[in-house]
Amino acid sequence: MVTLGLTYVFLSGLCNGLFTAPMKIIPRWKWENIWFVFILTACLAMPSAMVFSAIGSPREIFAQSPGGAVAAAVGFGFAWGFGAILFGLSVHHLGVSVANSLVIGLSSALGSIAPLIVRGQLRLDVRQGVLFLGILTFLAGVWLCGRAGRMRDKDAPRASLAGYLAAVGAGVMSAVFNIGYSLALPIADTGEAMGYSRFDATNCIWLLMLGAGSIPNIGYCGYLMRINRTGRLLAEAPSPMTWGLSIVMGLLWGGSIFLYGAATPRLGDIGPSIGWPLSLAVALLVANLMGVLLKEWRGVDPHAVRLMRQGIATLLVAIVICGASSAL
Repeated sequence: MVTLGLTYVFLSGLCNGLFTAPMKIIPRWKWENIWFVFILTACLAMPSAMVFSAIGSPREIFAQSPGGAVAAAVGFGFAWGFGAILFGLSVHHLGVSVANSLVIGLSSALGSIAPLIVRGQLRLDVRQGVLFLGILTFLAGVWLCGRAGRMRDKDAPRASLAGYLAAVGAGVMSAVFNIGYSLALPIADTGEAMGYSRFDATNCIWLLMLGAGSIPNIGYCGYLMRINRTGRLLAEAPSPMTWGLSIVMGLLWGGSIFLYGAATPRLGDIGPSIGWPLSLAVALLVANLMGVLLKEWRGVDPHAVRLMRQGIATLLVAIVICGASSAL
């Protein structure tokens, strides 16, 4: 059970770490075009297909679920939507490596500890002690990667203050997503009690959270396409690669969310607090490796490259520690 859960967590992190890479190579479109198609795919098309193909109409599940759980899914999902906008902008300004380092660092810490506090599960025992040690080690690795990124970008115009502020805001708001998921788990319990599988019942949570989160994203992209007059780019027959890569972004990120939802029930009673930092650690590791492949580190001070390698090594240690906490 735990082994399968950890496997799903690693696959979730892999997809999450890969999804931003296509942003750097998609031709012709502007950020708002790419993000618009990404959101439609990840937050609307994919959750709808997953839920309605397995359950049909989820209304009965929502009707029988506690009202607070449904409200948490919608409210926290909507709030997370603003964090998603900030994350997309931070990747655009700072690159894959630095943006992921800052965002995931904040999100991992807040997203792991907050659910324990909100659900009244915070206690001093060996299991959570090991988990906190893993989080601290993870943050140390994030700090090293972030410092390396700042050294790399010290003379680059893209490393603007706005980009760093967007990354910090995205990290804080991304943690909201895991808090909302933790509070919305009674929806999955209700669906399971009605005879649906845990995986299908959990997907009902994603339908609410991602659907609500899509609203500010679609609104902001529509606003940018109007004032920048870039909406026409969607209809001006872009290459199949343009549409294809934007859709792949959505499928990768959406896949990471569904895999995460399948993993947490298999990691015990504090599954969201174990799975969240572990998945994000894998995502950050993959994102930094993609930054290398995308040549974000070409011609950089060797000291910065060494710091990045030390950060990745530290993250690997954090992955092992967080994984060990689930087996205790």
